[in-house]
Amino acid sequence: MRDMRKSFKDCRRIVVKVGTSTLTHPNGQLNLGRMEHIVRELADLHNQNIEVLLVSSGAIGTGANLMGLKKVPRTLPEKQALAAIGQGALLHMYEKFFAEYGKTVAQVLLTREDLDERMRYLNATNTLLAILNMKVIPIINENDTVVVEEIKFGDNDMLSTVVAGIVDADLLIILSDVDGFYDMDPRTCEGAELQSEIMEITYNMELNSTNRGFAFSSGGMLTKLKGARVCMAAGIPLVIANSSEKNVLRRIIAGEKLGTLFVPRQEKMQARKKWIAFGTVLHGKLIIDSGAATALVKRGKSLLASGVTEVEGDFERGTVVAVLTSDGREMARGMANYSADEIRRIAGKKSGDIERILGGKDYDEVIHRNNLWVKC
Repeated sequence: MRDMRKSFKDCRRIVVKVGTSTLTHPNGQLNLGRMEHIVRELADLHNQNIEVLLVSSGAIGTGANLMGLKKVPRTLPEKQALAAIGQGALLHMYEKFFAEYGKTVAQVLLTREDLDERMRYLNATNTLLAILNMKVIPIINENDTVVVEEIKFGDNDMLSTVVAGIVDADLLIILSDVDGFYDMDPRTCEGAELQSEIMEITYNMELNSTNRGFAFSSGGMLTKLKGARVCMAAGIPLVIANSSEKNVLRRIIAGEKLGTLFVPRQEKMQARKKWIAFGTVLHGKLIIDSGAATALVKRGKSLLASGVTEVEGDFERGTVVAVLTSDGREMARGMANYSADEIRRIAGKKSGDIERILGGKDYDEVIHRNNLWVKC
């Protein structure tokens, strides 16, 4: 297999995500030297006619520091208040640094709800593309001031994945305080080895990546793996690297083997399935049996009622739901042809029985394969 890293020099649109641990010192103060280095590298890439989008954490941590707090409070209203305090200060520093290199930036705040409807998803996509067309660098964060738990991206690792998907980026780079993905936790296992390339994300990899570690951050390696799984399925390469490496972005783009590369599928995702995978809020869950799981993954089939064993949540027809295996792993997402109550009534039954049970049948499938995105 050819070295994918060598193709990074041809990237024309990249998304870079920087975490709170990258932007701040351990005491919560902004790491101005690190910010300046990252901005300079982004500006230089922009000078090479590479479109760059920056997904930046740090608003809540910055707000906490401005208020003299040693750690982020637990309640959502307090976090939202700190986000409102910190977002302006954070953007002001970015504007100052980018202006030194003659660059204009635009603040973009998103929530899951902004992308849940197809038209709003397209509008967000077109807005980002218009900003890029104006030769402006978007600085993107979750709108923590107004978001509620049900419509959160969860953290900016997942947000960066969504952004990379909706703008069809050539590469996503996540800068963190670790060198990449290790086979074991390097903080507790002396023999842990850095993985240069990952071809497949396994359940055990996710199971062993649950530590967080930084007091002001919201993510960890687990959220990065979840984002990487989506990127790989969408055909977008992702690199996780240490932000403390000198000229880290330039070296990655030049093809140097820094960090961990998550190798994507060769084919690009269709636009509709991209929206299902990246944009929508999940409104419920369908648990399926092993036979149905095999049919979806191995044979590219639709999901039939006969394969559904359990339904969670209360959702209507046309909403997007998660499809889980019997052991609770999310393996797919799709647009349901029937409501939660209807699926409960027909679960485990043959397609030929649907009309008798429901008094009518609009579809043979619970989720048609054209409206189904399979992760693995």
